[in-house]
Amino acid sequence: MNIGTCLLTALKESGAKALFGLPGDYVLPFFNIIEEEGILPLYTLSHEPAVGFAADGASRHGGGVGVAVVTYGAGAMNLVNAAACAWAEHSPLVIISGAPGTKEMDPGLMLHHQIRTPDTQLNVFKEFTCDQAILNNPETASEEIARVLHSCVMHSRPVYIEIPRDMPSMHCPLIEKSMGHEDKSDQNNLNKVVKIIKTKLEQAKNPSILAGIQVRRRNQEEKVYSIARHWNLPLMTSFMGTGMFSDKGFPYIGNYVGLAGKRQAQTFVEESDFLLMLGVIISDTNWGGAGKHINPDNIIDVRGDRALIDGVSYDNIRMKDLINALSSITYKHKAWEISDEEAMARSEVRMDWADIDVCADDVAPAIQYIFSKKGVMPVSVDVGDCMFMAMSLENVPILASGYYATMGFGVPVAIGAQSATGDRPLVITGDGGFQMTGWELINCARYGLDPIIIVLNNQSWEMLRQFQPEADYTKLGQASYSKLADNLGGHGVVVNTQKELVSALEDAINERGKFQLIEVMLKAGDCSSSLRNFASALKQNMGLNKAA
Repeated sequence: MNIGTCLLTALKESGAKALFGLPGDYVLPFFNIIEEEGILPLYTLSHEPAVGFAADGASRHGGGVGVAVVTYGAGAMNLVNAAACAWAEHSPLVIISGAPGTKEMDPGLMLHHQIRTPDTQLNVFKEFTCDQAILNNPETASEEIARVLHSCVMHSRPVYIEIPRDMPSMHCPLIEKSMGHEDKSDQNNLNKVVKIIKTKLEQAKNPSILAGIQVRRRNQEEKVYSIARHWNLPLMTSFMGTGMFSDKGFPYIGNYVGLAGKRQAQTFVEESDFLLMLGVIISDTNWGGAGKHINPDNIIDVRGDRALIDGVSYDNIRMKDLINALSSITYKHKAWEISDEEAMARSEVRMDWADIDVCADDVAPAIQYIFSKKGVMPVSVDVGDCMFMAMSLENVPILASGYYATMGFGVPVAIGAQSATGDRPLVITGDGGFQMTGWELINCARYGLDPIIIVLNNQSWEMLRQFQPEADYTKLGQASYSKLADNLGGHGVVVNTQKELVSALEDAINERGKFQLIEVMLKAGDCSSSLRNFASALKQNMGLNKAA
């Protein structure tokens, strides 16, 4: 077996469902093997940032690793932001880059696409990948592939593989099918943590669980939900965990976003005297909207491979092992209920739609209404108000860059999700985010993809305006995105009223075979209540009210 085929086979065994790439001369030999072997389907896009986001989206929605294949230098450097996003948000992304051949490396000759030295690119990617390999030796290539992919899966982080262009067709000896040794927890530390948690849990009056994105990345969603039911504890997700437990009911409450979110979720988190935080990244997006200071003495912070309790770090504890151990604890909290007001807010679907101007607070209810009639779709969102709108959707899987918060995320992630799984996605993006990567929709026709895209056209970067309302630099020019849709191979409509929005959504779901773009015309300054509340809380907590 040659190195290229060995790598493709190993990627498939690691759960990869598709490859996303953009060819260039240094990676053409590997692309040839991809096409000839047909081990995994290949989707080529127009610009490397979208390649990275699409690969990330395939992993987030379909499971397994995401795979981005690019050329050396100019191609790989364009992938940096998407790779950084995957690192920050714990997404298992495999970055494969071509490179000059092993006999081309002459110290006195600079090669095109080379930055400073032949190793400069590798050194850059070391900053946001957990493992790296250069496949320049056929004798060790299969072992290197196994090691790096094992790291990607085990740590749920990006990895980097570089293939000199004379290597893909070289024969390599195979090793036994293995992803590497199974990392094990420090049993002594694990036992201590379980004992402490059990003691604190039994002493607590208001215990609750806050789950973060690492729970999903480590495939522990079902087990965490089972623990919450077994212990009868309120279960919330962090801002970054938006979309988790989307098909679950009681005791799942919803997102905790502090003052910007549901009052019940805020109460259960901020008033808790035992807050079990599983996989929650401590960041401003997760905590910036907090209504009050949360006493760290009441927090059991489990993330990565350690647990932090009462200022003591218990290291080398795998989250999977700890969650399995917690499942065996016999405990049942007293009965508690969601308030009538909260229960009604969770179950009520808005039904009234008028011939009046559509506003930001109409978008999520309209989507929820259509989903109640036509069935739920995965929702891919860009940053800013798009994300805050999506947080109010109930029982809907959400794909979002909740922590790294990179613009241009929504459209390519949707392309990746549908390519990998066949599930038709709905995208919510602003005009700013669409200007970055919306053009990738031109590739949908080639692959039979038909996402639904909602473009919020308010001619501004509206989230930035919430912090600097008088600034001219937050303004964008006017453009007709619906007209662009027809030229890109889809179908576009403009909506100005509530009724038009609901009608356009229903028509879009009924129409298959090409992407459907709905351009929602919003007035300048209009944003969702959730964003307005979050911005207000964040400014208050950061002391920016006077500056804004």
